[in-house]
Amino acid sequence: MIKLLYSIVGILIPFIGTSMGSSFVFFLRNAVNIKFKKILIGFSIGVMLAASVWSLIIPSVEMAEKQNMIAFLPASIGMVLGVLFLILVNFFADKIMNVNIVKSNMLLFSVTLHNVPEGMAVGVCFAGVIGHADINLVEAMLLSIGIAIQNIPEGAIISLPLKLDGVSKKKAFLYGVGSGIVEPIAAIITILLSNFIVPVLPYLLSFAAGAMIYVVVEELIPEMHEGKKSIFGIVGVTIGFVVMMVLDIMLS
Repeated sequence: MIKLLYSIVGILIPFIGTSMGSSFVFFLRNAVNIKFKKILIGFSIGVMLAASVWSLIIPSVEMAEKQNMIAFLPASIGMVLGVLFLILVNFFADKIMNVNIVKSNMLLFSVTLHNVPEGMAVGVCFAGVIGHADINLVEAMLLSIGIAIQNIPEGAIISLPLKLDGVSKKKAFLYGVGSGIVEPIAAIITILLSNFIVPVLPYLLSFAAGAMIYVVVEELIPEMHEGKKSIFGIVGVTIGFVVMMVLDIMLS
């Protein structure tokens, strides 16, 4: 019973990290300087690129190796499918439904998608704790805390661009929080269906990476280069990438 209670707390911890990051929107001024906007967009790019590599692709390769798969195959297949999926989403939205998906919505979608396999990874650990596998409670808790810390900048890159697109601070915060709620849901589903989900988790991780990279290339990089040429965008990219890389390496 104690392990079960701690597991419930553990699967909620990453969601708290996302909520903390989303709350940064309340400190954002209504009028945003163009230089700060470029830094913010660049920061989002850096965070997403680093998260794609260290939080998704590398774990995908490592899980594939543990499952005796060809290490690069699930990562390659999943990433290609993730990119193709968003290409199709954009195509059907634009050509068939005649709907223009704005950058902030694509960002929201890709980060939310990225949170699903992260939640599943947490679920796998706590399924092992509850089922008395070779995963102890401390290891599972450390993973949850690590993901929660990583989720702080991710929550911020959801809520802040939404505010820049004219969404109210309250709604931007709620959208950020909503992107994180999928993690505990995915964790619970994984615990209940761990025998079926674990084998395909390497593909899901890299699928999310492909979706994030698509948004970076198609939506964020062009916006970062709008207007007068400056170094502020690349400064933001560097800061975001380094911050996320350090967090991933230190907390892995």
